Amino acid sequence: MRSLLSLLICACVVMPYQSAAAGQVISGIATVIDGDSLKINQKRIRLFGIDAPEKDQTCGDKNGNIWPCGAAAKAQLTHYLKGKNVTCVVTGTDRYKRYLAVCSLGDDDINARLVADGLALAYRRYSTTYLAQERQARDRKKGIWQGVFTAPWDWRSGQRRVENSKTVRSGCVIKGNINSKGVRIYHTPASAWYSRTKVSPEKGERWFCSEKEARAAGWRAPR
Repeated sequence: MRSLLSLLICACVVMPYQSAAAGQVISGIATVIDGDSLKINQKRIRLFGIDAPEKDQTCGDKNGNIWPCGAAAKAQLTHYLKGKNVTCVVTGTDRYKRYLAVCSLGDDDINARLVADGLALAYRRYSTTYLAQERQARDRKKGIWQGVFTAPWDWRSGQRRVENSKTVRSGCVIKGNINSKGVRIYHTPASAWYSRTKVSPEKGERWFCSEKEARAAGWRAPR
């Protein structure tokens, strides 16, 4: 824990709000609110130094297909944290009175992991801590970097280049793909192949709202 605190002190950051809460440790089972915020023991926490797509935000893949990147970011964070004890070191508070924090599972920095997976950007307005993870995701074309997207801070300001669709608004984020052998395979946001899988309705592929729905329709999980 001491090394994590040292990282926060040494990182080149501009804090939006300093507070007496800085250095406080919050731990427990988390409830995920969206791709970069959660709640532990009724305390609202915003992941420091990153900005994930908003819940209703969409992105485009390399083929021009729209996918629900905001819902995928929330689903991935839920997958990371589900049922696990999370430790969050507070750096301050924001204007919504949420705790700003770096959260981890053991030595695994969750903030960094989301950025490296391409499901959040380094929130460089407030911190340069996660620029290396962002470059890694961009170079590997992971997550939102596989195609066009609007930065979350621009999306919130109304600069939305990709329109919502009925599928996206419904929160159905599981991709039903049909491979070259005709095998129907579904991919959740936690799948290693998720960002590289596209959904082509003209080929019979589709989005699903749950794994149960996908299995009932004849799709199986990847092996």
